[in-house]
Amino acid sequence: QLQLVESGGGLVQPGGSLRLSCTASGDGLDYYHVGWFRQVPGKEREGVACIGTGGRDRYYDDSVKGRFTISRDNAKKTVFLQLNGLNSQDTAVYYCAASDAPWSRVTATPGCHAMDYWGKGTQVTVSS
Repeated sequence: QLQLVESGGGLVQPGGSLRLSCTASGDGLDYYHVGWFRQVPGKEREGVACIGTGGRDRYYDDSVKGRFTISRDNAKKTVFLQLNGLNSQDTAVYYCAASDAPWSRVTATPGCHAMDYWGKGTQVTVSS
C-alpha cells in the first residue's frame, strides 16, 4: 500500500517561492504517475501538474505554466513542486496523488486523473 506525505507548505508573500515535496512510503514511486492538486474551500479540487513515471512526461494547468515546475527523484521516493511567482490565487491546500493508470488516461482531459492514492495535503498561503 502506497502512502504519500506532503510537506513544504507555509506562508509566503506575493511573488515569493515555495518548494513542496511529496514523499512515498510503503512502496516505491517508480511505477506511478504523480500529480499535484489544490483545493480552496467551496471549490472543486483541481489538478495543477502531473509527471510521468520516468519524469519526461509532464502536464501543467494553464494557471501555473511558467511559474510551477514538477520534478521527481525516484531514488528518494519523492516528487517536488517548485512554486514561483506566487499570488493570492495560489492560496490553497495542495495535495499529491499517485496513479498506476496509463499516462494517456491520466491526461485524457485537462487536469490529472485516475489517481488511486492521496496524501493529506499541505497548506500554502500567499499573503502580505
